[in-house]
Amino acid sequence: MSPNALIPSHRKPRRSASSRALRAGVTGGFLTLAVAGATVPANAADKPVAETQELPTITTALTADLAESADATQQVAESYERQAAQDKALSSAAKAAKKDKAKAEAEQKAAEAKKKAAEAKKKAAEAEQVRASRSADRTSLTGGDSSGSGSDASTPSTGATGSTATLLSFLRAQVGKAYISGSTGPSAYDCSGLTQTAFRQIGIELPRVSQSQSTAGTQVGLGNLQVGDILYWGSAGSAYHVGVYVGNGNFIGAQNSSTGVVERPLSYDQPTGAVRVL
Repeated sequence: MSPNALIPSHRKPRRSASSRALRAGVTGGFLTLAVAGATVPANAADKPVAETQELPTITTALTADLAESADATQQVAESYERQAAQDKALSSAAKAAKKDKAKAEAEQKAAEAKKKAAEAKKKAAEAEQVRASRSADRTSLTGGDSSGSGSDASTPSTGATGSTATLLSFLRAQVGKAYISGSTGPSAYDCSGLTQTAFRQIGIELPRVSQSQSTAGTQVGLGNLQVGDILYWGSAGSAYHVGVYVGNGNFIGAQNSSTGVVERPLSYDQPTGAVRVL
C-alpha cells in the first residue's frame, strides 16, 4: 500500500465540460442548456438573433404597401368626385340650354302670331274698304235702297214711334263706338252685346250670344223686314253675327275691331235671315 493512499487529495475535482459551458454562458449573459452533457451548437444560438433582425424589413415593406394602397384609394375617390362634378356641370348646362331654346322658340312663335294677327287686321281693313266702295257704287246705282225689303223699308225710320223709336234712338247713339269682343257697353260692344243692350232699353231681354239671338223670335223673310227686326249672318241657331234693321235698307251693328259700331246698307254685307221680337 502506498504511503500516500490514505492522504486526501487537495486538488479540486475536475468539472465537466458541460459545467464549464454553463458557467461561461451565465457569465457572458447567455443561458445555454446542456442535455446529457452536450453543448448547443453556435449556429443554434445565433438563429433567433437573425430572425429578429428580419422583422423590421418585413414591417417597412408592409407599411409602404399600405401607404401606396391608401394613395391609390384616395386618387380613385378624387377621380370619382371630379367625374361627379363634371357630370353635374354638364347636366346643368344641358338644362340651361334646353330652357333657353324653349324660351327662344316661344318668343319666335309669339312674334309669328303677332305678325299673322297684324296681317289679318290689315286684310280685314282692306276688305272693309272694298265692301264700302262697292256699297257706295251700288247705292248710287239703285237710288239708295238695294235691300229688296217690303213697304216698311221705304218708310223713313224717323217715322217710328213708341218702343221702336226708343230702340232706334239708342242704336244711333252708339254709332262710332268701339268693337271689343265680349263687351256690352256703354263705351264698346260686340255684335250680340249691342243688340242685347239695345232691346233691354225697351224691356226685351235677349240671349247673350248670336247663335241664340238668331232663334229668339219669329223667322221673317228678308223681303218683308220691319224696323227693329234682328238680322243674322250664318244659319239660324248657329249664326256668327247679328245686327238690327233700322229702315231705309240700312242696319246698325257692331261689325269688327276696325269699324266699330256702324250704320250700313244691307248690300254692304247681305244678311242670311232675320227674326222679329217686337
